[in-house]
Amino acid sequence: MADTNADQRIKTIVEGDDVHLFMKGTPLFPQCGFSSRAVAILEHLGVEFGSTDVLQDPEIRSGVKSYSNWPTIPQLYVKGEFVGGSDIMLEMYEAGELAEVMRDKGVKASV
Repeated sequence: MADTNADQRIKTIVEGDDVHLFMKGTPLFPQCGFSSRAVAILEHLGVEFGSTDVLQDPEIRSGVKSYSNWPTIPQLYVKGEFVGGSDIMLEMYEAGELAEVMRDKGVKASV
């Protein structure tokens, strides 16, 4: 059974921000290319987002994968719902779908 403590922590995190990115590193210092790309996409959309550095918290690092049923990091959540990882974010961004998701969910650009 999944760790309910980790699940509850993750639930609290994703519900605490309109947009939240579980990533390796921080937005200023991403620790992998996929996390760097995810940050760049969100910054290009001009949305404010929270982030969690999974390298600092092994419980969250493994827990978020089972929470979303997605095997890789980064992971993007919008209004508490899992959107996808870096590749899905890039595809959605290039097709204009990620901006639509933000608009549809009431996430406004900060710029």
